[in-house]
Amino acid sequence: MSNKEVILFGGGCFWCTEVIFKILKGVISVESGYAGGVKENPTYEQVCLGNTGHAEVVKIEYNPKIVSLKNLLTVFFATHNPISKNRQGNDIGEQYRSIILYQTQEQKEISEKFIKELNQSSEKGNPIVTEIKKLEKFYPAEDYHRDYYEKNKKQPYCQVVINPKLVKVREKLSQLLKNK
Repeated sequence: MSNKEVILFGGGCFWCTEVIFKILKGVISVESGYAGGVKENPTYEQVCLGNTGHAEVVKIEYNPKIVSLKNLLTVFFATHNPISKNRQGNDIGEQYRSIILYQTQEQKEISEKFIKELNQSSEKGNPIVTEIKKLEKFYPAEDYHRDYYEKNKKQPYCQVVINPKLVKVREKLSQLLKNK
């Protein structure tokens, strides 16, 4: 097993997802961008129109000897709504869909098994609609999206949407955090 793997997650706005994965042990880097669609070199504005096929995603480079894919999936599914198609809260459109973009067959199989187990354990019976797809191409987001939370903590979106997710991760998944 290599000391470095890459997987992409889309769970709504990439500002939320980026900051959550940056605080996890074993995560080497997190980069916001676009993937899963057909338009080459999309811009944020194009993706927001919802006709590129791309989702807002984060590219997570991690050390599987420190953090398992199963742990990353646990955080991913705990911090977004995987049963809502093309929607996360007030963010609506295919660009906000729940998606896992894998690079290896093993990542695909672990993700499929994880979702199957979640579906089997669901008391409400609402099936997970997270798309699992092989990564074709990743397009980095524009510079102003990088470290958005760190640069804009006082913005209402950060206060109302991102902060509660961070609190949840810190309280319920503290064993996975850097500098615990």
